[in-house]
Amino acid sequence: MPAFPAAAREALADTQLRRNLAHATGTIRAKRAAVVGEVAEWEELRLAGAAIKDNALRRLDEHLLTLEAALEARGATVHWARDAREACEIVARIAKDHDVDEVVKVKSMVTQEIGLNEALAEHGVTAWETDLAELIVQLGDDLPSHILVPAIHRNRAEIRELFRRAMSGAPADLTDDPAELASAAREHLREKFLRAKMAVSGANFAVAESGTLVVVESEGNGRMCLTLPEVLVSVVGIEKVVPAWADLDVFLQLLPRSSTGERMNPYTSTWSGVTPGDGPQEMHVVLLDNGRTRALADEVGRQALRCIRCSACLNVCPVYERTGGHAYGSVYPGPIGAILNPLLKGVGVDEQTDSLPYASSLCGACFEACPVRIDIPDVLVHLRAQVVDAHRGGPPKPEAVAMKTASWVLSDARRLGLAERGLGLAHRLGRRVLPGGRRGLSRLPWPGSLWTNARDLPAPPRESFRAWWRRR
Repeated sequence: MPAFPAAAREALADTQLRRNLAHATGTIRAKRAAVVGEVAEWEELRLAGAAIKDNALRRLDEHLLTLEAALEARGATVHWARDAREACEIVARIAKDHDVDEVVKVKSMVTQEIGLNEALAEHGVTAWETDLAELIVQLGDDLPSHILVPAIHRNRAEIRELFRRAMSGAPADLTDDPAELASAAREHLREKFLRAKMAVSGANFAVAESGTLVVVESEGNGRMCLTLPEVLVSVVGIEKVVPAWADLDVFLQLLPRSSTGERMNPYTSTWSGVTPGDGPQEMHVVLLDNGRTRALADEVGRQALRCIRCSACLNVCPVYERTGGHAYGSVYPGPIGAILNPLLKGVGVDEQTDSLPYASSLCGACFEACPVRIDIPDVLVHLRAQVVDAHRGGPPKPEAVAMKTASWVLSDARRLGLAERGLGLAHRLGRRVLPGGRRGLSRLPWPGSLWTNARDLPAPPRESFRAWWRRR
């Protein structure tokens, strides 16, 4: 993926994408505001959610061992994965041990993070996404562009054409009516649910004291995946741990309101190991690090591990609403992706990741919306400093050259005087009237074009202060 500025410029040129995003995020924002407004103690719930997560992270090593012991006591097998490669190898090995050539999947950000579908395909195993939006993304050979609504960048007409083209058994007379589209997807998936021998899930929460994994969803596909197959493999980021069952009381109020704008999720599934004769008879849990301990070591950035993947920050972000999720180049888009990706991968690794902390206006809307009070603007500024430090000693960037040049000019009266004389010519060039009746420069030659390609430059004054002083 290119760096964010290049990817964002391409996205901004897609007017249909911008209309789709504006409609979807506006609708979700309005629903969320209505149900949050019903809760008088909303701010107290935010504080409680942040405190529970912070306390869990402070003793994460202890809680993980408690979770492992509780799961194993209930018949589950626990695996530890340091990175994406290890996690994918574990899941592929389990599939191979059971002669499985296809699996059904619950919507899972962490399995997308590690590229599980692609890794399983290399071992001859097909992974079927069962969440409607994830299915749309998969059929279109696309990438998710939103945490909650991965196909937010597509409208109904586009989905209908995609189903007609890529979905086996789709009706020839399929319309773009949402009920018809959902029905076609249901028919497509039902036989896969009934046939699949193995399922893969993530988890919204993992309760340490009881060894309980929790998935909240709205369609019922998760319930099908978690109960029908013989083998269930759950890939869980280590930051998903909460210490006690009672902690769910807070998060099951915060999450649905912040994500789907609902008072509660239609489906909340919990499972704690193997029950003879009921549900999967073999359960595996893969506890994944993949950069999370690196993020935990960052005293400012570790608050990003509180994230409960509600997507509220995306829906209020003016940058995301105009560029969409693909511009971020990661399964985690938007404001939370702009901090989570550099924290998990490390800064100074590649240009694309290093560009993400700058993908923000620092307006603070994301912090106000976050149900667990992640101060995303503060972390963005912190990461920007890390990016600058990581590139010290390398070739100077144009911005640094420009600032050094300005410092050189402004530090000497004679040099400043010469620069001011050039403003007279610039003023004559800038007499063009811009929208709104302002005067300014709408286009400069390179490297000034890097500025004026995206914004107008106000016209310089007719004469400098020195010239005015001499004249008066």
